[in-house]
Amino acid sequence: MSIRPLIAPSILSADFSRLGEETRAVAEAGGDWIHLDVMDGHFVPNITFGPPVVKALRPHTTKFFDVHLMIAPADPYLAAFAEAGADGITVHVEAGPHIHRSLQTIRALGKRAGVALNPGTPAAMVEPLLDIADLVLVMTVNPGFGGQSFLASALETVARVRALVAGRDIRIEVDGGIDATTVEAAARAGADVFVAGNAVFKDGPASYAERIAAIRSGAEAAGGSGPLAC
Repeated sequence: MSIRPLIAPSILSADFSRLGEETRAVAEAGGDWIHLDVMDGHFVPNITFGPPVVKALRPHTTKFFDVHLMIAPADPYLAAFAEAGADGITVHVEAGPHIHRSLQTIRALGKRAGVALNPGTPAAMVEPLLDIADLVLVMTVNPGFGGQSFLASALETVARVRALVAGRDIRIEVDGGIDATTVEAAARAGADVFVAGNAVFKDGPASYAERIAAIRSGAEAAGGSGPLAC
């Protein structure tokens, strides 16, 4: 059975002067997960926020906090993000030499373990990790900045990851350039979690519910229709 697609609004595109309100607003508008992009200015060419911001946002919603670490090294910070309120922590396969250990650590902290792939990284890199991963995130833009155009070439990676997952209880997430027009192709390729930043936030809170619904409709048009899962 296919599973209902999940929409994960990325607060990277929110109004940073009112992050708590923005987090509540997209949760109430129908977002399934809250996606938190953590960047270090080293692994990617941008700096965002760290565990204190995650901790400050945690009381604003009970929604799943999907923390995406675009940092290297990631291991020294896993416990801090877990303690701050992350429900899932995703680390990049390119960010360190011992990615299997990183995923083991995340699970030992009681969190869902995710592994991410940059657009230029082959899907085969996650194959040895599938027995310890709960999620595979495929970047559909080069990581570092919101508002970039969707890279259709990443759809092949999504499809290859879907084939590798082959019935395991592993979510496949896409991040970058996802909107109501690109989501269907990503869903058809095999994704079932859709990170959306500008596509949700660009016109303000009055449009959040409509925009989330439009993205969900596009994903469901590609065949996602089972019970909601986290």
